[in-house]
Amino acid sequence: MSDRPGAESFAQRTAPRRRDGELILLWTLPVTAVLWLAAFLLFPGFTPPMSPTMSAERVAAFYRDNQSGVRYSMILFNWFGVSLIPMQILLVLQIRRMAHRTPIFSYAMLGCVAGAPALFLVANVCWLLAAFRPDRKPELTQLLNDFGWVTFTILVPFLIGQSVILSLAIYFDDQPQPVFKRWVAHFNLLVAAALGPAAFVGVTLSGPLAWDGALSFWLKNVAIAIWIIVMGIVLACAAYREHAEYSGQGDELVSA
Repeated sequence: MSDRPGAESFAQRTAPRRRDGELILLWTLPVTAVLWLAAFLLFPGFTPPMSPTMSAERVAAFYRDNQSGVRYSMILFNWFGVSLIPMQILLVLQIRRMAHRTPIFSYAMLGCVAGAPALFLVANVCWLLAAFRPDRKPELTQLLNDFGWVTFTILVPFLIGQSVILSLAIYFDDQPQPVFKRWVAHFNLLVAAALGPAAFVGVTLSGPLAWDGALSFWLKNVAIAIWIIVMGIVLACAAYREHAEYSGQGDELVSA
């Protein structure tokens, strides 16, 4: 009996720190957006996207002519991949606050969170290596370029799984005041559907499914950008609402 008040007191002391920590992580989202936009515009291979049908000589010439742009944009992309982790961890924490009988949704979400940034890093390293020694054989540069583009595009199953798991978690959250509204689940399923075609990038060198195509490149990247913006706003609303509710409870305890 005597241990319980102490435990409750410890929880009351540490809870504000947890909330403050979440708000600090939340404010990394504007940095994430800036890094994504800057890296996307700086990488010469995105504007316009390189074609899979380019010959080895043309690919090698591209990396020779755009050596600095590729190198610096890949550094920014690496930091962008890291800056996404706080946002994804915040999503895992919000899932843990939902009313579920099992923590399986948060564990599954954590697995998807770990996969996509790792593959994103692999793609960045391949493009960086292609520009690091542009005097190597054109066939080797083309191989690194292919590896980078296919990896960058085909990682979407992790993102699709992330969106579907979050949607299911929202649908099964039966609290009187759920953590996220139902439209957030509908939105994530729509994003998952938009990302789906990019999973088939390895079957063709041209057309909408190719890595420079309308579905595998433009639709995928626009969907990811919209998801970051929308989910950033949704996370901010949920975090600040919870912070306000806890602050109100703390004031009531102090006045009591």
